[in-house]
Amino acid sequence: MEFPLRGKVALVAGATRGAGRGTAVALGEAGAVVYCTGRTTKGRTSDYRRPETIEETAAMVSEAGGTGIAVAVDHFNAPEVEALVRRIEDGHGRLDILVNDIWGGENLIQWNTPLWEHDLDGGLRMLHGAIDTHLVTSHFALPLLIRRPGGLVVEMTDGTREYNTTHYRLSAFYDLAKSAVLRLAFSQAEELKPFGCTAVALTPGWMRSEMMLEHYGVTEANWREAAATNPHFAAISESPLFVGRAVAALAADSDVHRRTGGSFSSGGLALEYGFTDVDGSRPDCWRYLAEVQDAGLPADDTGYR
Repeated sequence: MEFPLRGKVALVAGATRGAGRGTAVALGEAGAVVYCTGRTTKGRTSDYRRPETIEETAAMVSEAGGTGIAVAVDHFNAPEVEALVRRIEDGHGRLDILVNDIWGGENLIQWNTPLWEHDLDGGLRMLHGAIDTHLVTSHFALPLLIRRPGGLVVEMTDGTREYNTTHYRLSAFYDLAKSAVLRLAFSQAEELKPFGCTAVALTPGWMRSEMMLEHYGVTEANWREAAATNPHFAAISESPLFVGRAVAALAADSDVHRRTGGSFSSGGLALEYGFTDVDGSRPDCWRYLAEVQDAGLPADDTGYR
């Protein structure tokens, strides 16, 4: 097996489940040392009250071929993040890849609810969870990352810059949160240029996260059976590992700096780098959403997978 990221050190902030877990495992597939952070551990459950833990993610990283290290961190808490980065520095003396995937807002979303009717506390918590945590993490992690040219920052969001510019995303709070992360990638890219480091925004497509699978009453083994409930989900959804492989492909690209400040999707990068999802397909979700679902056409993945 080839391990293009052997010797590289990554921090996946928000690796407990979903895209964070998929990214951590994919970086493990490529041989990296991966610090997996989150709030849910074997001994402590976050307000999500979900069963997934960072220890499980770290074990999956190691099983995939890398080295997984679980560290309990609340990324709202600056001292905890500072201590995390100090631990990475003490343990490895470098940081090559930072993935800001902290979010924590799924249970706060009120779909298609106008600003004046949306729960204010929940909306603000959603916004702060998407932005403040990323800023805190980058504030402490970037001084270590910029010590070597070639460092990569990936800001995980929902939607490409092109798509979000012309589409309302669920609510004013959600829309602003996801668009702000796109801009944060651009801003960091400008500040990292003198150090030869890169920052990009990346979005998965319609991801089969643990929560999404539960929502449709299916598992990763039989997810196509969700067609009875939502045929578009069954047509174009992707596993969390798919966006993770996009991160790994970016990190292994010696010319990745040409992409700095850009906005990318898992499906779009798969077409360029050639990686696949777990079933061997390359779902191109954002093109599908624009051309099929948003256009009111019946579900059909022909030409999109």
